[in-house]
Amino acid sequence: MKTTDTPTADTTPAENRPSVAKAPGAAAARGKSGEGQVLNVFSHGILIIWAFMVVLPLIWAVMTSFKTDAGIFNSPWALPDRLHFENWSRAWTEAHMSDYFLNTIVVVGGSLVGTLLFGSMAAYVLARFEFPGNRFIYYLFIGGMSFPVMLALVPLFYVLNNISLLNTLHGLVLVYIAYSLPFTVFFLTAFFRTLPTSVAEAALIDGASHTRTFFQVMLPMAKPGLISVGIFNFLGQWNQYMLPTVLNTDPDKKVLSQGLVELAVSQGYKGDWSGLFAGLVMAMLPVLVVYFIFQRQVQAGLTAGALK
Repeated sequence: MKTTDTPTADTTPAENRPSVAKAPGAAAARGKSGEGQVLNVFSHGILIIWAFMVVLPLIWAVMTSFKTDAGIFNSPWALPDRLHFENWSRAWTEAHMSDYFLNTIVVVGGSLVGTLLFGSMAAYVLARFEFPGNRFIYYLFIGGMSFPVMLALVPLFYVLNNISLLNTLHGLVLVYIAYSLPFTVFFLTAFFRTLPTSVAEAALIDGASHTRTFFQVMLPMAKPGLISVGIFNFLGQWNQYMLPTVLNTDPDKKVLSQGLVELAVSQGYKGDWSGLFAGLVMAMLPVLVVYFIFQRQVQAGLTAGALK
């Protein structure tokens, strides 16, 4: 009968035992881990400083909009003694911020809808269909992104004047659409290329036309990209100042950016700094609200192409 030999303990002195070589990458891995931790701490510190530099002026502006003029100059960093909502009502009525808001909503709303509609249609065709001149049209849009808008101000002025669109809100809407289309087409073309073609092919096999396939199948699938590029266009069009200053000089049709400049000049002469800060916060609030509501969609739209 066979028996199993039990292993005996190694009684060789430790100094006479053969040395076991350590893994060559262990020290390097620990070094890289330490460098990564230092870099992580450094990057987080930079982000915290940057967030502090961005958030602090916003908080200070909101806090100042509820102060009196004496409180602004005597204790600029102190909290207001009470919330002076009369500053906001004065800026809304006497400084005509309500009219500026209405004009801006009409212009930005119309241009945003037109930009997303025409931009998505052009981007879908350029991304999905091959035809002569496809690359030329695509690079034409890319070239529009690099064209300085300052060089187009004088020609735009005469073109709008000749077709009786100068100093009109719908003329400004058309200019905003043309100004925002290059980036929109560039962004959405890359996004439509990441969408699966099998879904569109299945819709065509079922008898759907190209128009129905685009509006009912592909456009809903591109919702993250549409929201992302819509946010970027909204920010750019809401804060646009150069184009309306040159193309929209009618006092009754000025947009919010022009109204803020007039408010700064008039309230500065009057010494109504509380009303000025109230108007400034009014102009900032829609941008902040839109970003906070759609921040998840913006992040999803920016990373969708990379993840797919």
